[in-house]
Amino acid sequence: MDIIISMSVIALIFAYLFSGRNISSPEFYYLIPITFIAVGLGFVLHELSHKFMAIRYGFYAEYKLWVEGLILAVITAAFGFVFAAPGAVYIHGEYISKEQNGKISLAGPATNIILAGVFFLLMYFFQTVPFLLLLGVLGFTVNSFLALFNLIPFSILDGAKVFRWNPIIWVAVTAVAGLMVFYSFTGLYF
Repeated sequence: MDIIISMSVIALIFAYLFSGRNISSPEFYYLIPITFIAVGLGFVLHELSHKFMAIRYGFYAEYKLWVEGLILAVITAAFGFVFAAPGAVYIHGEYISKEQNGKISLAGPATNIILAGVFFLLMYFFQTVPFLLLLGVLGFTVNSFLALFNLIPFSILDGAKVFRWNPIIWVAVTAVAGLMVFYSFTGLYF
């Protein structure tokens, strides 16, 4: 239930922002299903990849909602940008090695990079279908950004744990995410 609430709030916030911060506009309602797929899917799969990688190593893992983080996301959206920290996967176990923690942390951004690639293909092959083109563009842009943001080597983000485990892998994955973000913000898709 926690992850569904988080996903719903995040998707609605992005629909609000992408519609020009106007919930009475038709664009807002048109964007809701698109943001549920492009943003919601990226968020949910990012978190689930952490969980399943932790379970693979034999740890117990669960997603927990952070109400304060959702409130912060709503407040920042009112100012025209979003800083979302709606929750996180909490891992419980006896001993998590630096390598295991690094790989568990890398799973989220890697998932966003893969999703960004899928959305890129969607926008490339369906340029004449407006709904799918917009879904592809937003999915590519948001997932690229989610990957890069989460790779920032700041203590609570995935990047810090990946960097502590293997700085070379961190540089390589961050470079890929950075190039994707750069490409998405140039607007030169084709």
